[in-house]
Amino acid sequence: MRVWPFSRPVPKVAVLRLSGVIAASGRPVSGGLSIASLDQSIRRAFSMRGVKAIALSINSPGGSPVQSALISRRIRALASEKSLPIFAFLEDVAASGGYWLACAADEIFADSNSIVGSIGVISSGFGFQEAIHRMGVERRVYSEGKHKAMLDPFKAEDPDGIAMLKGIQKEIYEGFIEYVQQRRGKRLNGDAEILFNGDVWTGKRALELGLVDGLGDLYSITRQRFGEDVRIKFVEAPKNWFRRRMGVGQNNFFDGHFPAEFVDKLWCQVEAQALWSRYGL
Repeated sequence: MRVWPFSRPVPKVAVLRLSGVIAASGRPVSGGLSIASLDQSIRRAFSMRGVKAIALSINSPGGSPVQSALISRRIRALASEKSLPIFAFLEDVAASGGYWLACAADEIFADSNSIVGSIGVISSGFGFQEAIHRMGVERRVYSEGKHKAMLDPFKAEDPDGIAMLKGIQKEIYEGFIEYVQQRRGKRLNGDAEILFNGDVWTGKRALELGLVDGLGDLYSITRQRFGEDVRIKFVEAPKNWFRRRMGVGQNNFFDGHFPAEFVDKLWCQVEAQALWSRYGL
């Protein structure tokens, strides 16, 4: 194909797919999002030659607030460094930490039926103190520090431990609200009691509340902004050659884990499914 020396360069948009539960890299959540798993892809997107904008394709029910903040902070830092606009496109759900990620964008777009919001903090667990007694198991724990064994699932709930947890949740919650207010600013259109009570809304309602900037999808919006000939480039993290050749990590639930790790992985999958199921997915 002949390339004319003075032809207009085709605009290019790099797309980062942020799909899955947000969790620290050490947790065996299949497809989990963390700064460790995404950092290389983020850097590749911003370093792509001729890129005019970065698009975040988001489909996440949330997860770790720390990882949500780290990923968002990394995206914002590179956006400032490279002077590139960031667009977020919400798919089925962008809730809790998923919406935190969306706020890293300069503009947010959703489908009219996307589930958006859940600006709040939640912690969950189980109590096994009765079950362990019925099984005839005696558990022995030795610790130093008044709260070292706080909220042990094999003991009855401790009011002091609950108070500590609630205090931590309150700090994280206030930080979440502050971040949303900082990023969305005057575009927010609703009382704080409505916007920040943990509710979720459809994309259409989220637009009315100022949580998103418009309704639309990745392809239609990028064509409107950059022209019909815009090139959309999805950025994937490079896979390790050996793992790719051996098929490790591809639809393999065990993925080389030993029995104890398998149990941990199974539990994490249950937790992940519980997050998705809150939004009917």
